[in-house]
Amino acid sequence: MRLNQRQKEAYQKAAFICSKVEKSSNKIRQKLFSWKLSEDEARLILEKLISDKYIDDERYSKSFVRDKFRFNKWGKIKIAHQLHADKIPSLIIESALKEITDSEYQETLLEILQSKAKKINAVNPYDKKAKLFRFAQSRGFESDLILSTFDKLQKD
Repeated sequence: MRLNQRQKEAYQKAAFICSKVEKSSNKIRQKLFSWKLSEDEARLILEKLISDKYIDDERYSKSFVRDKFRFNKWGKIKIAHQLHADKIPSLIIESALKEITDSEYQETLLEILQSKAKKINAVNPYDKKAKLFRFAQSRGFESDLILSTFDKLQKD
């Protein structure tokens, strides 16, 4: 794969970015376009970055899932939506989401609901439950899991 001087410079800049933080192929593609490279030039550079292992959408997805779940306490729906927005294939997303164990997932939801419940001002229990439900949904957790977690909350 022969690159001209301009393409080599773009490759080196992109490789430097990818060596510092995990990036998806779509984000790097957008970066290449912002540097005024043509579609063919961007494709050529992306292929080289992928073959040199600077870019790996599967590795990126697994890292994204781990970070957003552990640090941001996002649910699978929100994580998957963000990965879809970044043009990650569905099979890779499904594989990456398997990194989250069911027990860890349920425990995290229970923790964030318990924490949020202490901060909610509500006139009645129904209003409080509705606010908690909307909060958990906005974090990307599944409705049926939220409802089953309410049962655990009431037992505690």
